[in-house]
Amino acid sequence: MDDRKRWSLEQCFGSDYEFNKLFPVSLQSLAARHWTPLHVTRQAVEFLYSGSACRILDIGSGIGKFCLAGAAYAPKAHFFGVEQRQELVGYAKTARNMLGLTNVSFIEANFTKIDFRHYDHFYFFNAFHENIDDSDRIDDRISYSYSLYDFYVRQLHGNFRIMPSGTKIVTYHTLWNEVPKEYRLMHTSENGTLNFWVKR
Repeated sequence: MDDRKRWSLEQCFGSDYEFNKLFPVSLQSLAARHWTPLHVTRQAVEFLYSGSACRILDIGSGIGKFCLAGAAYAPKAHFFGVEQRQELVGYAKTARNMLGLTNVSFIEANFTKIDFRHYDHFYFFNAFHENIDDSDRIDDRISYSYSLYDFYVRQLHGNFRIMPSGTKIVTYHTLWNEVPKEYRLMHTSENGTLNFWVKR
């Protein structure tokens, strides 16, 4: 890594304020509510990444903040973000290219179309909540409903259930009904809003 790239990563991941500068002002205004804070990302990555190569999926990755920071913090892991909004995926890919990160990929899709068995561990910052709280929506370009919220919870729960023993999940501001009973809560942080799970 050359000095210019190292300086860019150190600057961008030095604070949430600096990271947000990678994106338009319209997206910066969503940061506090929708994008994972860097100090939370660091805790999650320390738990999910065990020191060997692994594939970590962020479910509902938005502008890619968790994946981009994770890729910088754990260069031997590969981070994948799945996001259904084309515009946000585009911004995430642009930021990745600006930072020169090669261990991060973004997929434009609804998470229900993803085979979780292609990944080792997972991060989930409650991407479904905007279906039941109209003050929490990023935009009005996709469908929202309580029934869709219930459907997504069931789908996520089922996908986690098929994963093998040793699978790790980190959830942030998420109800525990998304996590199957086969997963053991290892510890919590951030006043109980950040939770760390391992499948038994």
